[in-house]
Amino acid sequence: MGAEQTANTATFESVWASLDRFAESQKETERIMKENAERFDRRQKETERILKENAERFDRQQERTDRIIGKLGNRMGEVIEYMVAPNLRQKFRDLGLNFPSINIDSDVADYDNDIFFEIDVKLENGDKAMLVEVKTKPTTDDVNEHIDRLGRMRKYADLHGDKRTFLGAVAGVVMSENVRKYVLKQGLFAIEPSGETFNIFPPEGQPKEW
Repeated sequence: MGAEQTANTATFESVWASLDRFAESQKETERIMKENAERFDRRQKETERILKENAERFDRQQERTDRIIGKLGNRMGEVIEYMVAPNLRQKFRDLGLNFPSINIDSDVADYDNDIFFEIDVKLENGDKAMLVEVKTKPTTDDVNEHIDRLGRMRKYADLHGDKRTFLGAVAGVVMSENVRKYVLKQGLFAIEPSGETFNIFPPEGQPKEW
């Protein structure tokens, strides 16, 4: 009987010790998990801080870029007025198109017919008019917008008894090869700087008329 009691006591003590070790292990596990959670929170906060700083830095850079583009746009207007526009007539004359009249930064505001658009450069004669869109770096979307502008020009002209035909051109300070090809494929003229002057590339086949 004494031996059985001793065995039971030993078993109880071993179980109790196991439970005690399990409790300690559980506490250690909880401590490690808590430390990991705190470490994760610190990393998360650091990541959020870095992302916020990067976003703020990007916003500042974007503001500077917008200011530079705005200034460049103003300078581009000066380039058109003082260099490109006066020479456009001679350049187009070399291509067989004579435009004695030229207007810079004109617009159409037909409230009765809801037709509104701006024209960077417009060259005219009694039979034809050339609408030139000028961009720092034109895109295919800019080309499509100019085509839409020419359509509105045609509609406005028809409503006001203007029977002339209209041609289109896109000028760019920097024009990618793909955009140039797209311009020409659409039946428009492409105008690009070349040294101290610029070149005009005629479209593929006959220029499109509106």
